[in-house]
Amino acid sequence: MTYCVGIKLNAGLVFLSDSRTNAGVDNISTFRKMIVYEKPGDRFMVLLSAGNLSISQSVREILQVEQLKERERDEPVTIWNATSMFDAARVLGQAVRHVYDRDAEALKHSGVEFNVTLIFGGQIRGEGMRLFQVYSAGNFIEATPETPYFQIGEYKYGKPVLDRVITPDTALDEAAKCALVSMDSTMKSNLSVGPPLDLVVYEANRFETDRIVCIDMQNPYFRMLHSSWGEKLREVFDSLDDPVWDGAHTETPLLTSGPRSQPLKKLTRPDEKLI
Repeated sequence: MTYCVGIKLNAGLVFLSDSRTNAGVDNISTFRKMIVYEKPGDRFMVLLSAGNLSISQSVREILQVEQLKERERDEPVTIWNATSMFDAARVLGQAVRHVYDRDAEALKHSGVEFNVTLIFGGQIRGEGMRLFQVYSAGNFIEATPETPYFQIGEYKYGKPVLDRVITPDTALDEAAKCALVSMDSTMKSNLSVGPPLDLVVYEANRFETDRIVCIDMQNPYFRMLHSSWGEKLREVFDSLDDPVWDGAHTETPLLTSGPRSQPLKKLTRPDEKLI
C-alpha cells in the first residue's frame, strides 16, 4: 500500500509520500509515488499517487503528453500550457480515463480492479494555489478552507494529528512537521507504509521550490521526531488521571448516575441454568 498527504495553506503547499509497495508480506519493493512538474516563473505542480502501481505509472507518463480538446477548433490543453489548475486537473482526469479505456477490461479479466487515487496540486501564474483529489473515474474534488488537506492510501492512522493541527493559517514548517508526524504514526501501525519518504514544501507565488528532500530512517531530523513524538505521547498519557469509580472523591468520576451509566445486564434467577 502507500500513504500520501497534500496540504493547502495560506502560505503554501506541503506534499509527503512514502515509497513502499507490496504484493504480500514476502514481496516488498520501493517505488516513488511523487512527481514534480516545474516551469520556474510560470507553474509548479506536484502529483501523488496511490493504488495499482501499473495504473498510476501509466497515468503519470500519459499526463505529460495528454491533451484536452473539447471542440475541433480548440487549442489542445496540456498541463504545460493550461491557464488554470482546474484545467490541469481536467487533463489529469482525462489521462486516468485514457488508461481506463485502454486497460480496464483486460485487468478485469485478470481479476484486478481498476484502482488509482491521486492528489494533484500547485500554482499557475495568474491564479492562486489549488489542491485536488482525483478518483479512478477521472473526477475530482478541491480542497477548501474547511478541508485544507487530502490523504490517499493508508490514511486512517495519520489523520487524527492533521485534524488537530492543520488550519489554513498553519505555518509551512509547522505543517511539514505535522505531515511527518502523521507519516510516522502511519508507519508505526501499518507495515505496508515505509521509507524512503519524499517531502516537498512550496511557498506561495514562487512557482518553484528548493525545499525538496528524500528522507530515510537515518535522517537525523526524522529520527529525532520519531523518538520524541513517542516519548511526548507517553508523557501526556501518564499525566492523565486514571479512572476513578467512586465519584465522592473526584470531580471527574468515570461512573455517574443515570439510566445510561451501565451496560445492559442479563440477570439469572438462582434456579436458572446458563447454557
